[in-house]
Amino acid sequence: MKDLVRKRVLVTGGAGFLGSHLCDSLVRSGHDVLCVDNFFTGRKDNVAHLLNQSNFEILRHDISFPLYVEVDEIFNLACPASPVHYQFDPVQTTKTSVMGAINMLGLAKRTGATVFQASTSEVYGDPTIHPQTEDYRGNVNPLGPRACYDEGKRAAETLFFDYRRQHGVKIKVARIFNTYGPRMHPNDGRVVSNFITQALRGDDITLFGAGTQTRAFCYVSDLIDGIRRMMASGADVVGPINLGNPHEISVRALAETVLRLTRSASRIVFRPLPQDDPMQRCPDISRARAMLDWAPSVALEEGLGQTIDYFSDLMATNMREIA
Repeated sequence: MKDLVRKRVLVTGGAGFLGSHLCDSLVRSGHDVLCVDNFFTGRKDNVAHLLNQSNFEILRHDISFPLYVEVDEIFNLACPASPVHYQFDPVQTTKTSVMGAINMLGLAKRTGATVFQASTSEVYGDPTIHPQTEDYRGNVNPLGPRACYDEGKRAAETLFFDYRRQHGVKIKVARIFNTYGPRMHPNDGRVVSNFITQALRGDDITLFGAGTQTRAFCYVSDLIDGIRRMMASGADVVGPINLGNPHEISVRALAETVLRLTRSASRIVFRPLPQDDPMQRCPDISRARAMLDWAPSVALEEGLGQTIDYFSDLMATNMREIA
């Protein structure tokens, strides 16, 4: 279904997991979409099917440097989001979050565009309240190995609200919780992609700690719907708003579900818990329900089935290419 008004839309990190699905949705709605990515974790394959669309274009660019384009809306999704990737170059991760925010806010200030910030549940750190509400200020270690991402995103939120107060920039800030689905990077180190690829290969399923830590997983189509609803909401809806699935599951239970759905003979093994890994992560989405009329609808097993099919096809294709 096409939107009534055609807009010029910039999606940073547009070739990544979430960004590519957002580009799909915006292109289908008839908007002119500029996908910007430096391809550190984003992949051209994620948006290759859009290249023949007249209302889609792609630009290789690192948003820690300024970008001069004319747009009506900006979705700022650029930043490596998994520990494996953001800890590979923590200084660049912080630069992407902070300098990227400054550059996108500056662009929004010049053009009058509304700018959406993809913040994260990681701003809550290892939470001392559960589930997490938007007024909780978090329990983050600013000196630990995850701080480049956690504190980078916290600083970005500060910049967004300061630009709104000082310069009147139109902002939207969402805190995104664990999201999964097709186009996840197979080597991103997240539990869903890890468990599925390990199960499909017949490798050991690695759990960190005792597997009792809990997460809540949102399927990508639900998350994109929430992002689009937030951008379309009134000027008074600025956030932060939690976007995620409030259905909580232990990491061990997730592993057992993946083993059952893949019919894998892999065995579960245990490894030491990484530093600062949160024991609980689950959103309170009361604000999203009330302000956006949004809640996730895809059940975990349904979404996992779609994700397993994607990784099965991806691994089969790679094997054919190797052969």
